[in-house]
Amino acid sequence: MNDAFGEPTVLWHSPDASDRPLVVLLHGRGADETGIIGLAGHLPAGPSYAAVRAPIPTGGGYAWFANRGIGRPVAESLSQTMDWFRGWLDQMAPVGRQVILVGFSGGAAFAGALLLADPQRFAGAAILYGTLPFDAGVPTSPARLAGVPVFVAHGETDTVIPRELLDRTWSYLLGESGAPAYARRDPGGHALTQATVSELGGWIAERLQFLALRSPLPPGPTTWPALPDSTLPARSGARPEVSWSIPQEQRTDNSPRHIQEQLLSRISALPGVTTRQSAISVPGAHGFMIERAPGAPLDAFLVPQAGEFAHLHPDYDGSLHLALPPALARDAITKGWAVAHPLAGIRLTPGMSMIYGPRNISELDIVTGIIQTSHAYASTTLPPREKTA
Repeated sequence: MNDAFGEPTVLWHSPDASDRPLVVLLHGRGADETGIIGLAGHLPAGPSYAAVRAPIPTGGGYAWFANRGIGRPVAESLSQTMDWFRGWLDQMAPVGRQVILVGFSGGAAFAGALLLADPQRFAGAAILYGTLPFDAGVPTSPARLAGVPVFVAHGETDTVIPRELLDRTWSYLLGESGAPAYARRDPGGHALTQATVSELGGWIAERLQFLALRSPLPPGPTTWPALPDSTLPARSGARPEVSWSIPQEQRTDNSPRHIQEQLLSRISALPGVTTRQSAISVPGAHGFMIERAPGAPLDAFLVPQAGEFAHLHPDYDGSLHLALPPALARDAITKGWAVAHPLAGIRLTPGMSMIYGPRNISELDIVTGIIQTSHAYASTTLPPREKTA
């Protein structure tokens, strides 16, 4: 605990229980913990909810919006404030207790800083009507948040947070960060809407239910055996535009139809694969199924009960969704071939990724290798002691 800040002032929605997940509410500028704790009454029962007062004069919030929104917190540097907060969090939530951060406005920037500094510490985070603290000493590298679900909401007419920072935050979280990002854009300004609160509550409930029901699995392979030198090269060019709502679709730089046809033929020829309408995707999407062996990793499938490990979207899109081991999903995102699905780790396997459609024969060969790796992952079985339902 940082002695300069003293003990945190914490308001609980109900008495804390150490055997429950912890949701931490972080208020914005011009507010304090007594305001944001009211949000807990509209969120799902089950977790413990705590609102933590920013370590600066009441009403200030976790704000450092000097200099176009980037700078130092009012009381101390961002790094020191994070150390202060982590001292409290480590007491309340030792390793093993699931923690979700929910930050509004200035609190969103602080939640984002904590998440970027130590992604694996948190089960997820909600960034509400705020910006990430870019250029403030926390890493924003590609795939930094791979495997960590994020809920992001912005107001279309928000004038409190600079628009360029909102746009930069939106673009990073929904693309390069690698986070499975569930996103909302509200028609209003800088205020929580009922619709956003309702969807946030559902997102928290589903994330915690997913963690409760899914047993930890072995990490799976960390190299690409179907590619030369078992290495995935970097994809050339900018990432294509991808829809931020569900269904997730590739909107630009799409695969030519003749390349899509060759890709469909190659996947259909993989051992044991049958092809039919996807059990989860849009009409016209080709689902690729194999018979799921007893003990096959649950997370190797998009739809385990159907044996669907991948699907190819219709020709107006040309991208694919497939399941990958966590390390390879991160690598595919880092190298520019993929983006996480918004519901990965919420309703669907944590390794569910969209692979951009190949634009030429060279990319066709690489994407085929990615799919062969996904197929091999779904075709393996776990040792008896690791078997899952």
